[in-house]
Amino acid sequence: MTEAALGVGVVGCGAIGLRRATVAASHPASRVVAVADLEPARAREAAEAAGAQTLAGWREVVRHPEVDVVIVATTHDWLAPISIAALEAGKHVLCEKPMAAGSREAGELVAAVRRTGRFLKVGFNHREHPAIRQAHDLAVRGEVGDIYFIRCRYGHGGRPGYEREWRMDPERSGGGELLDQGIHAIDLFRWFLGDLSEATGITATWEWRAPVEDNVFALFRTPQGQVASLHASWTQWKNLFSFEVVGARGALLVEGLGKSYGTERLTMQRRIPSGPPEEERLEFPEPDRSWDREWEDFVAAIRGAGAPAVGAEDGLAALRLVEAVYESARSGATVRLETPVGVTER
Repeated sequence: MTEAALGVGVVGCGAIGLRRATVAASHPASRVVAVADLEPARAREAAEAAGAQTLAGWREVVRHPEVDVVIVATTHDWLAPISIAALEAGKHVLCEKPMAAGSREAGELVAAVRRTGRFLKVGFNHREHPAIRQAHDLAVRGEVGDIYFIRCRYGHGGRPGYEREWRMDPERSGGGELLDQGIHAIDLFRWFLGDLSEATGITATWEWRAPVEDNVFALFRTPQGQVASLHASWTQWKNLFSFEVVGARGALLVEGLGKSYGTERLTMQRRIPSGPPEEERLEFPEPDRSWDREWEDFVAAIRGAGAPAVGAEDGLAALRLVEAVYESARSGATVRLETPVGVTER
């Protein structure tokens, strides 16, 4: 017998919430029941796009008897409280990254997942980009040998009025560019390398007049001595994504994420001791379906396939590393993390 479609509620209908609502509505195993947003116009837009009803607020979405899954895509300060309430109400949760504004709330969210037995997936959709996924598969198979280091550059240039947006308010965001784009790279570092045990950071605010960083430079090290470096920027005037994995036998370079970041590409370099490396390049010009693949993974988990990729523990670990970078930037010293949590795989 065919299982009934999962009922979905969406809290937060900005650009990300709207996209997640339309993805859930288009999946054959889910239907969007209700949406809510502080701005009624955004809620109406999402409701029309997903064929759902608008409700007065997030509590009504969480309590709705036909909602099985809640997508939480709010400002960072509300991600954890709403997700915890949804878990306590017996719902599964897809929580947008960074999962919380800080590690304390993230720890409470991890505890709620364990207490309720519900699934929570964190919206680190970059794992589902085809070039990144293929690079990970190649690295796991040992195609580049032992990994020495990973280097990531990621950034955009903001937009007019960016300094007045909620991301610039540390009470609502928890931080700046490191929590906006940089945390995606941190999740990828952990996916490729495992737990990171040391962090060193420098933050700067050069362009946007706000009490959060618009640039961050971070260096991480694993217990085995592998290194990952990150420069994330809100002053990258031409949007940029570059992710390079270098090992004993070769290297993998991912460039672009589609649209304004350029066509997604994967370059594979095979080391030749006597000369330049052999290169093979793949391009992925198709539209970005990372959001769809994320949702497919989550639906499969709920239907019995096991824990979803990128769980609450991964979100907590990433936030601990974010806070270690901030602490290092303040103190000028390397910060060592003592409690590795492992990486969720699927």
